Amino acid sequence: MIDRLRQMAIFVKTIDHGSFRGAARELRLSPSVVSHHISQLEEHLGVALMYRSTRKLALTHEGERLLMASRKMLEAVEGELATLSVSARDPSGELRITLPSVLSQSPLTDTIAKFSKTYPRIRLTLNFSDSRRALIEGGFDIGIRMGPGVKKSPNSTLLFKVGRKLVASADYLSTRETPSDPNQIRDWDWLALSTAKHDSLTFRKAGCALVKVRPEACISANDAQALYRLARQGTGLAVVPVFLAETDVADGRVSFVLPDWTLGEIDVFAEWPENAPRHGLIHLFLGELSIGGDRQRQTATSAPETE
Repeated sequence: MIDRLRQMAIFVKTIDHGSFRGAARELRLSPSVVSHHISQLEEHLGVALMYRSTRKLALTHEGERLLMASRKMLEAVEGELATLSVSARDPSGELRITLPSVLSQSPLTDTIAKFSKTYPRIRLTLNFSDSRRALIEGGFDIGIRMGPGVKKSPNSTLLFKVGRKLVASADYLSTRETPSDPNQIRDWDWLALSTAKHDSLTFRKAGCALVKVRPEACISANDAQALYRLARQGTGLAVVPVFLAETDVADGRVSFVLPDWTLGEIDVFAEWPENAPRHGLIHLFLGELSIGGDRQRQTATSAPETE
């Protein structure tokens, strides 16, 4: 029976990853061992569970039935084990998390550090990347994402919002007249993220009509931190998360441009695999991030004219 349970678990992981190789990587087995276990399960049941090709795996009718039953079994077992782990005085385990690289400079990193100090037996692997990494294929437990309008789903949650500001260096602004309206900066030198260089910006101010500006970027980059450093060196205007510029603004090296006008906030949200246990380390971690997010919102709103 123990062998069958193990084979069923390997079967589920194989379907989740869509390949023997993906399942083998997470389970720390060789692809041949994964294939062997599934073949043994098929031989024991006397049915084919999946059709294999060089590109993909396709479930048979019997495979779909077994997948549903196996998921229920694993969720029940993992849920109980996770509950025991979290309810223990000293939770342990491993969490693999992928995050946008710009958040390495945000208060979120401090919140993660506090979590690690509170639960020292939970091993954290943080992957800060400019590319959005897939959860299942990348072997991650949690993905922290940034973007407008997070969609509600059972396996995602909004953590906090990040204000954005238009910034430029003091040296750059010294060569220009101080603007009072977004229309006055349309022909200035603009820097933009590569993924958003064709997007328009909507400026808002109480008592004024919305102003949309579609800047023509003279420099685009795929990294928000690099973009900000370029702006800080006097190459032009850039829209960046407020937390990147706060220290330099306080020092007078950088200024918020059009401080009375606001831009839309960016959602920071988390997502996790659909088959993750409802209790356990993932939700323990997300709970701490949500608390930290409240502090981050307070910090953001204390900055001058945060969006």
